[in-house]
Amino acid sequence: MTTEQRRSLQAFQDYIRKTLDPTYILSYMAPWFREEEVQYIQAEKNNKGPMEAATLFLKFLLELQEEGWFRGFLDALDHAGYSGLYEAIESWDFKKIEKLEEYRLLLKRLQPEFKTRIIPTDIISDLSECLINQECEEILQICSTKGMMAGAEKLVECLLRSDKENWPKTLKLALEKERNKFSELWIVEKGIKDVETEDLEDKMETSDIQIFYQEDPECQNLSENSCPPSEVSDTNLYSPFKPRNYQLELALPAMKGKNTIICAPTGCGKTFVSLLICEHHLKKFPQGQKGKVVFFANQIPVYEQQKSVFSKYFERHGVTGISGATAENVPVEQIVENNDIIILTPQILVNNLKKGTIPSLSIFTLMIFDECHNTSKQHPYNMIMFNYLDQKLGGSSGPLPQVIGLTASVGVGDAKNTDEALDYICKLCASLDASVIATVKHNLEELEQVVYKPQKFFRKVESRISDKFKYIIAQLMRDTESLAKRICKDLENLSQIQNREFGTQKYEQWIVTVQKACMVFQMPDKDEESRICKALFLYTSHLRKYNDALIISEHARMKDALDYLKDFFSNVRAAGFDEIEQDLTQRFEEKLQELESVSRDPSNENPKLEDLCFILQEEYHLNPETITILFVKTRALVDALKNWIEGNPKLSFLKPGILTGRGKTNQNTGMTLPAQKCILDAFKASGDHNILIATSVADEGIDIAQCNLVILYEYVGNVIKMIQTRGRGRARGSKCFLLTSNAGVIEKEQINMYKEKMMNDSILRLQTWDEAVFREKILHIQTHEKFIRDSQEKPKPVPDKENKKLLCRKCKALACYTADVRVIEECHYTVLGDAFKECFVSRPHPKPKQFSSFEKRAKIFCARQNCSHDWGIHVKYKTFEIPVIKIESFVVEDIATGVQTLYSKWKDFHFEKIPFDPAEMSK
Repeated sequence: MTTEQRRSLQAFQDYIRKTLDPTYILSYMAPWFREEEVQYIQAEKNNKGPMEAATLFLKFLLELQEEGWFRGFLDALDHAGYSGLYEAIESWDFKKIEKLEEYRLLLKRLQPEFKTRIIPTDIISDLSECLINQECEEILQICSTKGMMAGAEKLVECLLRSDKENWPKTLKLALEKERNKFSELWIVEKGIKDVETEDLEDKMETSDIQIFYQEDPECQNLSENSCPPSEVSDTNLYSPFKPRNYQLELALPAMKGKNTIICAPTGCGKTFVSLLICEHHLKKFPQGQKGKVVFFANQIPVYEQQKSVFSKYFERHGVTGISGATAENVPVEQIVENNDIIILTPQILVNNLKKGTIPSLSIFTLMIFDECHNTSKQHPYNMIMFNYLDQKLGGSSGPLPQVIGLTASVGVGDAKNTDEALDYICKLCASLDASVIATVKHNLEELEQVVYKPQKFFRKVESRISDKFKYIIAQLMRDTESLAKRICKDLENLSQIQNREFGTQKYEQWIVTVQKACMVFQMPDKDEESRICKALFLYTSHLRKYNDALIISEHARMKDALDYLKDFFSNVRAAGFDEIEQDLTQRFEEKLQELESVSRDPSNENPKLEDLCFILQEEYHLNPETITILFVKTRALVDALKNWIEGNPKLSFLKPGILTGRGKTNQNTGMTLPAQKCILDAFKASGDHNILIATSVADEGIDIAQCNLVILYEYVGNVIKMIQTRGRGRARGSKCFLLTSNAGVIEKEQINMYKEKMMNDSILRLQTWDEAVFREKILHIQTHEKFIRDSQEKPKPVPDKENKKLLCRKCKALACYTADVRVIEECHYTVLGDAFKECFVSRPHPKPKQFSSFEKRAKIFCARQNCSHDWGIHVKYKTFEIPVIKIESFVVEDIATGVQTLYSKWKDFHFEKIPFDPAEMSK
């Protein structure tokens, strides 16, 4: 290669960096690159993205001295499918690639709409000639594992790098072929850039504080389309929405630069108020200076919706987001530095402040905390504000960001009177360094026209007079307890919980404490110890299922509870099915016919369901267009009530949908984000569902379409939860029913109503205080709390260097020694040596996926006969096939003393943690 060619490659490297993903051509460059260089490039892509990987690739490329490498590079581009880049470099003419820049800018601008409207699997075959083969495979894989929205994001990323001059036109044709409405936004004629820019500028400059917001006050990702795609026009997607007077009233203190808690009802448009504040904040900086805003959202669905809203309405600013789901794959420091608005789940910032990746909060000029009432104790919000207050009270010279909190209710904690409530609210203000609580006072009439407070009704219902189902299950539970006592006479001493009653939360707590105790139960005869522990684990697991069934039966049908048990025993038969399980299954089956008979008997109908049926019939008779949210306590109840509605001919007018959280409880996996979005879209359209049965996931943060009937079915929490659930019924003439057989539940809700009045009275009192006096009070609380915090600071634990055993938490079989445990990337733990491989068996993972440098391939289980306890996963890490174990699956035993300890997280286990070294794998 000549010096001139080398110079040309350097001159055009920006085009190459924007286009090339070097990992797609590395296999063709093997003769020229060393193995460690290939690994560095791969790691750079995983950690920072393809552009940074391309920068490193070019650095190595330009350092090569061997003959023929330039031709080798061109051949690699050709083989991989980079025909446009190949042609440009060979002729040193990048005009065709340069012309694509305007379409890249347009696609970036339209990305939020592209994400929500495009189904990649419908158009990928038509676009395949514009993409690298590997990209097509990755897009389809992401659609399959993470959903269509994630797949659409990947498709955008690939199109932005495409070197094919015809990709904009091909995309247009593919969209038109599918009759996708996005094709109306995707203009490929000449002059596109000028038209789009001018159009958007006209809209953005109409007012200093005018932002483009959908009429629905809490517009967001999860339920943003209020009508079918065919009815959504460009006009109603981008129409300007002028702020209401009460929204300006809420925003005013923050716009004056004051740290503010904004307390206003669910559904009034607090997200829009935050957009107003954000817009005002970013505009106030003089030329040459820039603001940087961080918006915190607690839950992934809320994070997704706010990211979508901010991206859509701040197109001129760099807007991005990082959550726990994406943090491993993105360079946090660089993303924060390069964007004006960052949407975060709060733990991301906590982690990066600890690591020093983000040196201090001074990098931000505005922090917005959604659902800010959570700023207490060890919540990530409070950890962030500890950092802020340490900087404030420690005399740091760095500027502090402005702080805004958003909430429907600040709460009152355990306050018994207004004075105590006032102290509680002052502590929240101190935690957020807020000098103002903004509420609507001057524009209440306007607010009441937008957010209607539902009428509240209490319905006390009698329970079943006799309960034969409970009698039979209780007898099975007594028999199971007796069997457990035969093998462990000290069963009653394993837990401090007394007076437990079948079918209660207290009994569930007793099971948990017994299981924890039997995990560290010790005997001189280790085989006998293992036998007893495993048996206790089986007995208590069956007791838990019986207890769950009694709770379902109490609140739903006996049939639903019985189906729950039949599913459980069917799964037991399909697994190990040892002698104890065979015995317990036989005992259940002996009672099955009687249980079937009892559950089918019409006289055993649940009076609560009869009353619920009456409410629903009555309300839908009065208004057939009624939209309902039915709140319940557990996922099992969600399923049971859905089955009841679908099987009840009296309720044939109902079309139920369900909404549960994303977390995993026992063996039940929650709803995925795409599934939640799909349900909420259908609910908002009011065509597919007219009643949504939901757990607590629906009561905070996630915006849900306006409904006019809220039913709390044995569902009560604190005053904050009460205000949020009630706020879901915000249509005119809405009603809220609390239905329960427990007088204590009604009493608790009445206490919540009294506490709400206390909260409002306390806020009004605080708003009359002189601002300087209030600031002094806040500073006094902050200083006192910091003193307590500092005095309670624990010294960093010294790692225990003594070797320890890890035993299976279920059967107590020896798994490995801590001396063989290695730490990968500071948070993943593997075990070296062939001995450990003999201790587990693996099965294909039901949801294999790639994350960071890991490819999740299988699950691993204890290999001991009839145990099969879940120990973790099997992964491919770079070039290594290794197990990754979870500490909650093991008991740690001190070799010297025999003392056994349980840990739920690796960070709580202070042993000598040796970093993973690839060199050890070859030994």
